[in-house]
Amino acid sequence: MAESEDDAPDEFQDLFSSPDRDFLINNNGDQVKVDTLKHKKLGLYFSASWCPPCQRFTPALVEVYNELAPKGDFEVVFISADENDATFMEYFSQMPWLAIPFSDSEARNRLDELFEVEGIPNLVLLDETGEVVTDSGVDVIREYGVEGYPFTLAKIQELKDLEEEAKRNQSLKSLLLSPSRDFVISSHGNKIAVSELEGKMVGLYFSSSSYERCTEFTSRLVEFYDKLKADGESFEIVMIPLDEEEESFKKGLESMPWLSLPFEDKNCGKLIRYFEVLTLPRLVIIDENGKTLHSSVVEAVEEHGAIAYPFSPEKFAELSEIEKAKAASQTLESLLVSGDQDFVIRKDGTKVLVSELVGKNILLYFSGGWCAACHVFHPKLIEAYHEIKEKEEEFEVIFISSDHDQASFDESFAVMPWLAIPYGDPRKSYLSRKFRVYEVPMLVAIGPNGQTITKDARFLINYHGARTYPFTEERIKEVQEEEDEAAKGWPEKLDHEKHKHEISLTVRMIYYCDVCDDEGRKWSYCCEKCDFDMHPKCALMAE
Repeated sequence: MAESEDDAPDEFQDLFSSPDRDFLINNNGDQVKVDTLKHKKLGLYFSASWCPPCQRFTPALVEVYNELAPKGDFEVVFISADENDATFMEYFSQMPWLAIPFSDSEARNRLDELFEVEGIPNLVLLDETGEVVTDSGVDVIREYGVEGYPFTLAKIQELKDLEEEAKRNQSLKSLLLSPSRDFVISSHGNKIAVSELEGKMVGLYFSSSSYERCTEFTSRLVEFYDKLKADGESFEIVMIPLDEEEESFKKGLESMPWLSLPFEDKNCGKLIRYFEVLTLPRLVIIDENGKTLHSSVVEAVEEHGAIAYPFSPEKFAELSEIEKAKAASQTLESLLVSGDQDFVIRKDGTKVLVSELVGKNILLYFSGGWCAACHVFHPKLIEAYHEIKEKEEEFEVIFISSDHDQASFDESFAVMPWLAIPYGDPRKSYLSRKFRVYEVPMLVAIGPNGQTITKDARFLINYHGARTYPFTEERIKEVQEEEDEAAKGWPEKLDHEKHKHEISLTVRMIYYCDVCDDEGRKWSYCCEKCDFDMHPKCALMAE
């Protein structure tokens, strides 16, 4: 890139201009000369309207841009990967910054190659001289927002150092207060001073009312909360709302007996980063001194309810012993029988008693018709099912649906050759909690004695098909040894049409194949430069 500020205009001309174009455009079609970017910090935003992650990230970037606009020294240039001018213009209309004209595909492709854009959204941040500050601008904006400006490594490190200092001096006030707010709100909208919570144990509940998993946990958490309140415990919950719409936030809060930060409060984003919240729901426990006692007790509350309180190390040791005892006594009937619900069903609706399945190898298949990953996995499971059934009659799969209504369940189940728990059956919620099903598809293997063999059967079917049946550690080890022996005959390096660089046979812990999107482990044909992985079976298919 450029060596001095005076060279910057020429550098930017080279980046953004073409032989017959020396301008960019804004979203009303007006032309803006490239040389107006002189002495500005830039964000090159590679994005497209068809990309869901881009659609989610763009509003965050708009918010940061609008806050920085009065400074006059920051600009964003949109480099579109849209498929036509109409979708480009519709998407660009949401953006307050500049863009490479969609008609100049040569310039857009050149920038893609220059900055080695492998996926979108991608935000490359440049300083005033045109030097790359970071090519991880999406992560920087998500984590730090406008506070990260001017987005230099030094600034980001400064913020990280401040976060570490804040953790060392953490208090309830440092977590919940903001310069403009010293209160939280009740379900009725009343303001409650944060100072009133000091000296109590507080649960910070990260949740979104539009997320089914949160809705399910909330009902369990209400029971937990009401029990502690009835027992006179000095405990409170403050929700950290992550709803996208205020109406859904208000509706959700009305049904909750605890407190909350206001909708879209900026502290919500800070707390997500501070506690490294990657999945929902999350319940962080803050002790009476304002220190973090436990980073997440969702599973403890789901499994044990109020017995899990007060979340001390001694209590968790006690709960661990309870769980070990439950696991040791687990049977197929203890998993699948609940009161009168002692059966599963065939596609024609006829019942099969759980007692008839005792002694068989069982796969519990958590899936839903709305799930794209389930549609990809489903044919592989059907193929493995038939292959196993041909050799072993004492085997069955039971579908546990995440579909949203009876019609969707019927449509999903219609193409399955196995059994199912009926739609709306309360056993589904129990099994989802029991096996901690946070995403689908998930496949749990249960042995003939009713004990859990593995919750990782989806990967085994994905990568090995029926070969690892009955999914025991011994059989998996045998298959891995067979694969290691086969790997001795695989080429160490390959040129493959699916990737522009040479790929090398590498040992990796866990990865996702960039060709078939399935999870892989141990052996990968990898390009470390591009963080590209390919399953050996994909790489060697045409060999």
